[in-house]
Amino acid sequence: MSKRSSSRGHIEARPNGTFRAVVSAGIDPLTGKRRFLRATAPTQKLAEKALTNLLHQVDQQTHARSDLTVGEVIEKWLTIKEPVHVRKTRVRTRQLVRDYIEPRFGSMKAAKLDAEVLENYYALLQTCKHNAVRGTSHKDHECEPLANSSVRAIHFVLRPAFDRAVKWGYLGRNVVAFTEPPSFGAPDPDPPTPEELAPVINEAWRDPAWGLFLWLTMISGSRRGEICVLRWTDVDLSRSTLMVERAGDQYDGEVMEGPTKSRQKRRVRLDDYTVDLLRAYKGKCRRQVEELGFELARNAFVFSLTPDFSKPLKPNTATQRYRRLAKRNGLRSTRLHSIRHYSATELLTAGIDLRSVAGRLGHGSGGATTLKFYAAWVEKADTAAAETLAQSIPRPDFGERKPRHAFEKLAAELRGAIESGQYPVGSELPYARELADTHNVSVGTVSRAIADLKDRGLVEAKQYRRATVISPGTAREDSRREEAG
Repeated sequence: MSKRSSSRGHIEARPNGTFRAVVSAGIDPLTGKRRFLRATAPTQKLAEKALTNLLHQVDQQTHARSDLTVGEVIEKWLTIKEPVHVRKTRVRTRQLVRDYIEPRFGSMKAAKLDAEVLENYYALLQTCKHNAVRGTSHKDHECEPLANSSVRAIHFVLRPAFDRAVKWGYLGRNVVAFTEPPSFGAPDPDPPTPEELAPVINEAWRDPAWGLFLWLTMISGSRRGEICVLRWTDVDLSRSTLMVERAGDQYDGEVMEGPTKSRQKRRVRLDDYTVDLLRAYKGKCRRQVEELGFELARNAFVFSLTPDFSKPLKPNTATQRYRRLAKRNGLRSTRLHSIRHYSATELLTAGIDLRSVAGRLGHGSGGATTLKFYAAWVEKADTAAAETLAQSIPRPDFGERKPRHAFEKLAAELRGAIESGQYPVGSELPYARELADTHNVSVGTVSRAIADLKDRGLVEAKQYRRATVISPGTAREDSRREEAG
């Protein structure tokens, strides 16, 4: 038995006593079959409300038009986006889908995903990245939160994929757009100090190639991938310059060359000492290749683990080697990238202008990235700032201030009389009225002058009595010390 309430939908009475609203939702664009929206309610009255709600969704086109899963939505989006993505982006996107999206939502109907579910999942990942797999036992591993930047990357895989599904008519709306991803964490660069870095560099120089790799990274402020694929054709020793125009990324154990992160080329000046180091190192490389019966290729890689320098140093190898080196020397940060932070911070601390530092690091001319992520707070820069302010602010004069008020002038005259011996110790000063008449001031002014002398320890004054001199003053005391000496 069913009750028809619309030509596009009806209410069915189910054998278990509940009611189900059924509405026609058009043709599925994938299968070509007619789709139906259904909602179950305990009473017929509630079922009628559900029917009205379903009809409204169809009219407003906010219903799902297909039974695509989340995984299928992402695959359809990747089909058109992967050809235009660089390899690094393709690999990173696939990794995020494989490790964090597919385990939780891959088989879920895309229409059933909502903002609350996503935001709770983001929060779980920020607690422990192993929460990507349902039923994970936290006894089997040490919890490690997923970085905010990685959670945001997951969000920005889902959002454009769902946008495309809405555009193509598979979904009625993009629920991911209503989800708020975590904000970027506040940048907190913590580069090593020169004193901390000294033992690291000294140990690295036991292997000349490794020592020069770290030295050149610090001097040029380059990224690890840029130094790894550096060729001798990029080094102009006669002009003391380094051309940075490529970067290396490692995939499946192989290094692929591509443009720099900013997609810009830059020329970096080198100091004479660094040029001498490079010239000596190149001679060593040439001799090494000649011993094998070859000549050093003109475009050979500067740093390589192959005897003929035909293959670049792998970025992951450099990162892992530096991490072990940093741990042995007790550095706070064991990331190779911290050397780049070091370069930026030291240059800005030394007074090099922001635009020059940004250009050297490959940040363009704006400098916002340089200041936000790379210029760490350093003690000597703060000390220099304090010294600069201290020199510019007028300093206080702790010398004797020239008397300005009437009581100050009277106190100065009386102090002079005491110090000259006119009023010796034990003598009394004139009455207040006499002093007021003599100096043409009020009795109140005399009282303030006597109080000033009392504060200086020259007189003793009591109410209704004349002030008594109890000290000869500074000048007399100084002369007495000279005579005693």
